[in-house]
Amino acid sequence: MTDCIFCKIVAKEIPAEIVYEDDNFLAFLDINPRSPGHCQVIPKQHFRWVWNVPNVGEYFEVAKKIALAQQKSFNQEAIWSRIMGDEITHAHIWIFPHAETIGDKNDFAGNAEKIKNALAHLK
Repeated sequence: MTDCIFCKIVAKEIPAEIVYEDDNFLAFLDINPRSPGHCQVIPKQHFRWVWNVPNVGEYFEVAKKIALAQQKSFNQEAIWSRIMGDEITHAHIWIFPHAETIGDKNDFAGNAEKIKNALAHLK
């Protein structure tokens, strides 16, 4: 989709702090984070709703990886998720630590590095 901001992030036309990428999915830090490490997990292919993603089980496995990495990165047990879909018309899942007091939510590079390091050590 030519005017979709998330499709432009997938195509690397718009910069983003990407923390995870595979053949089908991408996770990156939200530009307006609710808390440190707030990520958007999206399919690389454009789908309007999460419920339209054909390999939704794989999608939620990626979301789980991000949540587990956030727990480790920010020493925070409570990781929240949201599926809304009204603000951007590309399927996405918000994954974010509950507490806002666990660091600087605007330290995008530092928070991305923490999550990437934790992902590298997940089994």
